[in-house]
Amino acid sequence: MHDELRLDNQVCFRLYTASRLIIQAYTPFLSKLGITYPQYLVLMVLWEQDQLPVNDIAHRLHLETNTVTPLLQRMEKQGIVVRQRGETDKRQQIVSLTDKGRTMEEEAVRIIPEGMGKRLAPCPLKLDDYTTLNQDLDNIINTLK
Repeated sequence: MHDELRLDNQVCFRLYTASRLIIQAYTPFLSKLGITYPQYLVLMVLWEQDQLPVNDIAHRLHLETNTVTPLLQRMEKQGIVVRQRGETDKRQQIVSLTDKGRTMEEEAVRIIPEGMGKRLAPCPLKLDDYTTLNQDLDNIINTLK
């Protein structure tokens, strides 16, 4: 057995497992809002800046447009966002929050940070550790993209 191929020596396995478990931990809170984790990511982008082209949302999430479009279609059916043709470029679709989508931000801020904080409270990481972890993960993402 080659040590470099041992599962326990793989950073990628830990990242995959942590990602899966974090998304699983978010699920009960997101269920209260009636959304999935990928939809939550789209909403966070739009809460930061409303009325964005689909391409900008996809770029911000490090996803392809054809991955984001079905999410947006489901969110539009739920009444969370609307998509309209761009005024200057008719090929471009601009995504905007509806009143329901904007209201969801207030609901989310009320339940998600506190809920996830409680869920992660037993973890020995401190706030500075999470900041460093974010920077390290950004470095990995930027190197690989």
